[in-house]
Amino acid sequence: MVLTCRTVKLLADATTPEDLFHGQWQGRPSVLDEYRPYLDYRWNQGCTNAWKAWEEIVPLGYKGSYQRVRAYFRTKRLSVDPGIAPRTVAGWILRHPDSLCEVEQLRLKAVLTHCPEPETLTGHVHSFAHILTERQGQRLPEWLDAVRQDDLPGLHTLADGIDRDRAAVIAGLTLPWNSGVVEGHVNRIKMLNAGCSAELASHS
Repeated sequence: MVLTCRTVKLLADATTPEDLFHGQWQGRPSVLDEYRPYLDYRWNQGCTNAWKAWEEIVPLGYKGSYQRVRAYFRTKRLSVDPGIAPRTVAGWILRHPDSLCEVEQLRLKAVLTHCPEPETLTGHVHSFAHILTERQGQRLPEWLDAVRQDDLPGLHTLADGIDRDRAAVIAGLTLPWNSGVVEGHVNRIKMLNAGCSAELASHS
């Protein structure tokens, strides 16, 4: 039996049996088709473990292989929902988690599962919100240092802006009699929103 160079390359590049299904095999019904809605539902709930998902659908009647489920999950990991705009995700991140409806929480969780950068960004945003609402201005230098340790250019711009007037910002987040607190908070939220949107757009 003689194998062509193209066949050898196909075999060498394949990571799962499904990668070998080309030509006449494309478009044919799969034993997994019936269970895709359930797998999609579990994926949106945060279940990204293919083995666990396979164990769940076997009692439901699935007769196919685990490799087929793993290949399906691998495809989902490599794709991010193009229908979600960066500004929408930024809005979810900037709102209090308890204010998000169940669908928004699931979609945000799916986005953060796919992309590590927005997950890190979310942590910084929530930390800043805690400093802001609890009036813990003394923690601001620690927050600025943490932001600069991550590759998040959008937040770096915000950090640089705060640094230019660090003493006043810390005072505004600490002292109860600062008359510029409200206006300063609004401006900082706008800056944070712009930085968050820019960071998400750079990774979309």
